[in-house]
Amino acid sequence: MPKMKSNRSAKKRFKLTKTGKVRRYKAFKGHMRQTKSAKRKRAIRRPVIAFEGDARVARMLLGQ
Repeated sequence: MPKMKSNRSAKKRFKLTKTGKVRRYKAFKGHMRQTKSAKRKRAIRRPVIAFEGDARVARMLLGQ
């Protein structure tokens, strides 16, 4: 049986931590930055751990 292919777009968007949690980046940082506060832009910059329901789907797409 051949190996399962991982979803290429998911591979670019998510990373797995050593403990197996899914790390993702936040949205809304593409444009219109002059209307957002500095605090909001700093918060958008940081990666976060995905919620368990979303993480389950992301792991499936990553082939885990």
